[in-house]
Amino acid sequence: MDLSALKTIPIEARGGKVRIEDFAAPYREGSGISGLLESLPAILAGPSFRAVVAAVAEARHRNKPILWGMGGHVIKCGLADVLADLMRRGFATGFVMNGSAAIHDFEIAIAGQTSEDVEAVLPDGRFGSAEETGREMNTAIAEGDRDGIGIGEALGRRLGRIAAPASGEHSLLLEAWKNRTPVTVHVAMGTDTIHTHPAVDPAALGSGTLRDFRLLCSLLAEMNGGGIYLNVGSAVVLPEVFLKAVSTVRNLGHQLADFTTVNFDFLQHYRPRANVVERPHAKSGGRGYSITGHHELMVPLLAAALIEGAR
Repeated sequence: MDLSALKTIPIEARGGKVRIEDFAAPYREGSGISGLLESLPAILAGPSFRAVVAAVAEARHRNKPILWGMGGHVIKCGLADVLADLMRRGFATGFVMNGSAAIHDFEIAIAGQTSEDVEAVLPDGRFGSAEETGREMNTAIAEGDRDGIGIGEALGRRLGRIAAPASGEHSLLLEAWKNRTPVTVHVAMGTDTIHTHPAVDPAALGSGTLRDFRLLCSLLAEMNGGGIYLNVGSAVVLPEVFLKAVSTVRNLGHQLADFTTVNFDFLQHYRPRANVVERPHAKSGGRGYSITGHHELMVPLLAAALIEGAR
């Protein structure tokens, strides 16, 4: 093919999506976290991250819910103290956990350690067989169901009695319970190690997690017009629970629009993108954001930005 007759256009007429005014600025020594945020490029995730910071800060200013949903890896990364600090500063008004997040946090409280070596213990069937974890968590859940409270509150209450003095203060479940901050725990039968323990009460487990679902619906009902939900590291269970809760709240006649959702994760998966970032805002306003990165980097960065901004 002869290319000599190829038609060209001026670059000014063509335009470009990347322009120098959107470039990152070199970091100014001593400018701190605020300077770092200002230096980010106005391209791709840069504006999204700044928008998330602004949305959380605005929700706090307007006394709207700031709900943090999290998978187990968030606790395993050592972020409980960061999240508890945000709670005390008013940047977290509720926590939404899957079963693994609750288990890792509970073990931190009673033993100061968590996250067993699965490959080492799976061959002989010892995986998930820690006696204290299974016994104490199942006892807490059964007692909580008897008293009409959900799993999150029941675990926090139990830890208030049995947490190790040296490690209890590093438990998000316990610190939230002491602060009277709601925690909901959402499980699917058979997904968590404590479901195989001899002390498990399946009726109490189901009743407790459904009670927490109803509590989550109550929390979401207050998000209209400025609340924010952050899904951090749960790719399946919590995105599914969140979408059902959104639909339930609207079905019962509550206005739920113009709020913000965010998904933080290493990889952007289908369910969080669809159920958290996109679908809740269809025909209802609001905005969803996807932020990709390591939790142990992104959550402390977000926390620092919020704290510095509040100053």
